[in-house]
Amino acid sequence: MKTENIEKAYRLAQERYAEFGIDTEKVLKQLQDFHLSMHCWQADDVVGFEVQAGALSGGIQSTGNYPGKARNIDELRSDILKAKSLIPGNHRLNLHEIYGDFKGKVVDRDEVTAEYFQSWIEWGKENDTKLDFNSTSFSHPKSGNLTLANPDKSIRDFWIEHTKRCRDIANVMGQAQGDPCIMNLWVHDGCKDQSVNHYLYRQLLRESLDEIFSKPQPMMKDCIEGKVFGIGLESFTVGSHDFYTAYAAKNNKILTIDTGHYHPTESPADKVSAVLQFVPELMLHVSRPIRWDSDHVTLMDDPTLELFQEIVRAKAMDRVHYGLDYFDGSINRVGAYVTGSRAAQKCMTRALLEPTAQIAEYELEGKGFQSLALLEEAKALPWNAVYDEFCLRSNVPVGNAFIAEVEKYEAEVTSKRN
Repeated sequence: MKTENIEKAYRLAQERYAEFGIDTEKVLKQLQDFHLSMHCWQADDVVGFEVQAGALSGGIQSTGNYPGKARNIDELRSDILKAKSLIPGNHRLNLHEIYGDFKGKVVDRDEVTAEYFQSWIEWGKENDTKLDFNSTSFSHPKSGNLTLANPDKSIRDFWIEHTKRCRDIANVMGQAQGDPCIMNLWVHDGCKDQSVNHYLYRQLLRESLDEIFSKPQPMMKDCIEGKVFGIGLESFTVGSHDFYTAYAAKNNKILTIDTGHYHPTESPADKVSAVLQFVPELMLHVSRPIRWDSDHVTLMDDPTLELFQEIVRAKAMDRVHYGLDYFDGSINRVGAYVTGSRAAQKCMTRALLEPTAQIAEYELEGKGFQSLALLEEAKALPWNAVYDEFCLRSNVPVGNAFIAEVEKYEAEVTSKRN
């Protein structure tokens, strides 16, 4: 695509949006400040670098076996940097604890320290990439069906210690980068079949969380994430949405909204304005569920667009952290990174370009026809020209030009991994 055509299309879009009172230059600045937290686990199907790593378990699974997944920390970092080079703007990286730089040493999860993430901290500084973090309760001999809610105190204490140490690591990351590290806590705890101990399990989870969060950590922020169910744990989920919403509201914690963790008839977008009345901030894990939490690559579909629209309409962009969370092993993984990230950005672009003020005014004046008509007209406005300009100014491929870049990287790099 010729640069002059991109710039010409943008100038026309700029004029068109100005008719609706929208400053596209302001929107481009907002997009530059819109930082996604890219998920490290897309590059290797949630394997990580533990020497003692086992099969993926804990109510989740990755599907597909496309050639060329990252096999070690250097390959994973290479893939992430390649993906970042094809996504406009500057973005964070979200690490799970199992992605530590263990250097061939067996380190159990209740022994992990910031030492094993020092090279990640240095890598982040070298590549202008701030880090976020996650505790990892799955894929471990002591995971079973219950971790922080386990009636066995020795098992429960193991996972409490693991999560405390993860908070310590996140705080060190935040101190090193001069910006709070966002740490998400999700445990798969649940029951495959009928249970009569719901209250007990939730009491234990609450007590575990209270102990975990008892130590102040000024340079990290805690997020807690619920789920409907996990694979093999379909009958009961200890950390349900009701549980974590109540806990977050009572304890001033960030609530994580994972778009794949709700019933198919629920709208994650509708939850934004509801829970922001009671919690300080939100964390998003954006994926694309197909029938269940299948973690397909994010697309510019209606649910994702509605999610970002609700954030913009609530004037809450500075109260939301934006993470991606899918692990599709059935297609080129770097291509999946880029496609999903750019799709999320396109949704935010459209949300920022919506003539919300005029639509809201019509609505409050009782002008239902006018409000509905303008919502429809906004769908056809030339938002794509603004996003193309964002790519151009960020020196990344515009339109579908990134496909050839991904194919070249596959031919030269990932296809050579046996």
